[in-house]
Amino acid sequence: MPVHTVKDVNDLDTKVPPHLQHVSISNLKLTSDCLHRSVKGKVVQKGPVVSCRQREYLLKAVIQGEDPQQRSASQHASINVIFFGTLAKDFSQSVSQGDIILLAGFTISKSPSEQTDKLHPCHLEMSGPDACVHPKYTYIPLSELKPRSIVNVYGVVTFFKQPFPTKGTDYCSTLKITDQSNAKVGCTIFSEKLEDHPKIFRVGDIIRLHRVKAQMFNGSMTLLTTLGWSTITFDGMIDSPVEPRTSSRTFHFDEADKHTVEALRQWAASQSLLTSESTVPLSSVQPKMYFDLTCQLLSKACMDSRCILLKVWDGTECGHSLLNVAAAPDALEGESTCFQDQQNMTANILVYDNHLEVARMLQPGMFLRLYNLHAVPQTPPGQPPDVPQHLVFHLHGGTSYGRGLRSIPSDSPDLQSLKRVLESHAEKQAAEAEVNDGTLLDVWYTPPETVGPISNMKYPFTSLCVYPVQTCDHSLQQVSLAHVKTSIPPVVCHVQARVKSYQPQKLYQCLKLFCPQCKTVKDVPDDESIAQVFEEALRSSNQPCSEHWAVTSSADSHQLDRTVTMHMSCDMVLDNTHLQMIFLQGVTLDEMCIISGSHKNLVPVCSGEDRRMRLLDLSAPFLFCGDKRYYGCEHCSQSSFVDPVVSGVDVWDEQNVAKALGVQLMQYMLLLQFELEDETGTLDALLWEDAERFFNVSSAETSANQELQDRVQNIMDRIHPSGSSMAERPWLALCLSVYTVEENGRTQVCYQITNTETRGNL
Repeated sequence: MPVHTVKDVNDLDTKVPPHLQHVSISNLKLTSDCLHRSVKGKVVQKGPVVSCRQREYLLKAVIQGEDPQQRSASQHASINVIFFGTLAKDFSQSVSQGDIILLAGFTISKSPSEQTDKLHPCHLEMSGPDACVHPKYTYIPLSELKPRSIVNVYGVVTFFKQPFPTKGTDYCSTLKITDQSNAKVGCTIFSEKLEDHPKIFRVGDIIRLHRVKAQMFNGSMTLLTTLGWSTITFDGMIDSPVEPRTSSRTFHFDEADKHTVEALRQWAASQSLLTSESTVPLSSVQPKMYFDLTCQLLSKACMDSRCILLKVWDGTECGHSLLNVAAAPDALEGESTCFQDQQNMTANILVYDNHLEVARMLQPGMFLRLYNLHAVPQTPPGQPPDVPQHLVFHLHGGTSYGRGLRSIPSDSPDLQSLKRVLESHAEKQAAEAEVNDGTLLDVWYTPPETVGPISNMKYPFTSLCVYPVQTCDHSLQQVSLAHVKTSIPPVVCHVQARVKSYQPQKLYQCLKLFCPQCKTVKDVPDDESIAQVFEEALRSSNQPCSEHWAVTSSADSHQLDRTVTMHMSCDMVLDNTHLQMIFLQGVTLDEMCIISGSHKNLVPVCSGEDRRMRLLDLSAPFLFCGDKRYYGCEHCSQSSFVDPVVSGVDVWDEQNVAKALGVQLMQYMLLLQFELEDETGTLDALLWEDAERFFNVSSAETSANQELQDRVQNIMDRIHPSGSSMAERPWLALCLSVYTVEENGRTQVCYQITNTETRGNL
């Protein structure tokens, strides 16, 4: 490679070939002998790579001599350097402005820009097999980062999210790092290729970033990738091999880097940044818990376009019965799991949404790590409710709490104990490999347990059946969709049709917020947007609120570098009902979610300049109650803490809390649009007012209940099977309401599915 990196500036003289003789920039002349000569200087200007017909690529830079005395004594201490071909591209990716470099194998030509740039009358041309560049990397402590600077850094990972697709062509991964300076910096990494993202396996790993840009974002220092950025990561455990993880075939790493990694490991261990057990084995999993799992993939199956099944094991036996999810034999890829099933060792994981792309690339036999995996208890299909529930595992959509999955190289130090356990089981399995007729009969006649979106048409061995039926008392003849479209509203019609398409395709987006007063409908904010509101409140609200009607308790956290404050109503304290509503100030979204798990009504607040209590921006929930979140209408709410009425209330629910705080409570609702089709044409119909009846769910409960969300998904997969033709889709008996709405002075005819519900075995 023509670009060779060194760690320390002294290495430029000690690690380059000894036959090279150093010459100062000011002493260069057109007649100078370039053979076996080298020039050292600082990159003070660096241009972009441009195309040219003669030599394909070209890059222009200016380097300045390192000797201050020479710079002051001579006006020719800086010189233009022209890089050609692949060397131009390598220089662009490997060297940053401000780096110190050593050049060899150059030729000298007269500079055509001497009169305009006032630099050296000659310039250097770098091309051909002998031309090479030796740059020096300088690493900046995180506490010394300056906005708009391009830097190289080392750090210990304190939080990370696996790469997720953006709205463009890139993938994005986010992480937070720290170092011995105790500064904490966020990093946002963009790349079109998944393999170029940092290979981070757990908190405490060490990361090195080259050519990233420091900038302020929401009052905090952040690092962003720039042109030519690169990264390598290392295991953070003390005494583990210092082996770089990277997809790059060329990277610099020497003894100085090794010492830097080992020093960060020692420091991280002293700060308890790395836990000894980063994942939970199946033997320790409890129902409803969220955990990280390291395991081996046995087999996989694509259930439909929105769900992939992974069958994995880690060699430990779960203390709870594990549900065996059935998949079509022709859809299953990998080895049989009969041995692991009999030992209660097969974890069936259903992967959804943004994690599907990674799951599709996995191959049986790979080792995996799954983050924020959810253990969901479920009654096996066809069993009475009093039968003990089995565990099935869900990797839900989104990236909250670092949720995601990735493969781990089989030679990773993290896997050695796991591989020993699996090998011992493999030996046991080989010893029991003799299969008798009774075993075959047991397998053949064992009915499959099913979960998730499985269609009757595609899987004829199941007995699941779901069908929408009309529940109204109308005595109406069934009519065609064409007849409905010619009807004069308002009118109610009975039709039979198939679902050609529906929106939104991602069903979690069908959950909306509705204000019954101003009729506003808006999307439910995602966790990242809500977290930003909490972070903004932390930055703008430093002093605890001071209210005459509240009792306040504050605690300064040196670890968090902020004050956490709890406020309770004086009247409620006297009534001994103060724990039914608590106002919290100075917490993050993650902390609010954890605390709300054990308290009924938590209201996040902040203080203004007058130290009066205020609600957070109503784009975030104003109330947390267990897993549920409640929102207020930004247009209709008149929140005031002057003297909230909190006495005389026996039971505090979301309605009473909203009334006391002057908030117009928004309601959860389900909103979908169906494109219906019969022999006479198509028609777009909304499912809105009777959506809860249609799916037999509560919108508010669905917002916090994964089982109900799965129920909605299952119903949609029955009436609109993925990959099916129109002829394969079921006919639905529907009641349609035809009505008009006024919008911008124009009357529009609308259609809505009403008085219809789904029945059958889910």
